[in-house]
Amino acid sequence: MPETLTCAVRMVLDHESDYSARWATVVSVAEKIGRVPQTLHDWVKKAEIDSSQRAGIPSDTADKIKALKRKVRELRQAMRAG
Repeated sequence: MPETLTCAVRMVLDHESDYSARWATVVSVAEKIGRVPQTLHDWVKKAEIDSSQRAGIPSDTADKIKALKRKVRELRQAMRAG
């Protein structure tokens, strides 16, 4: 995770109790770092998944699945061509 992203996610999680809702925290932090709130919200969710605080597929597993799917696609293309 790039440093800006890590810092922004930490800011949201650290200051969540200062706001009435997570979205309000996300909007505030997003304005400070010049990002779209939805993007920051997605980063926070991904960080929570990666740290097992939220259900979902962790980034490293998702990356492995993506690489395997690409390899399968390449192998299928090679089989058709050969």
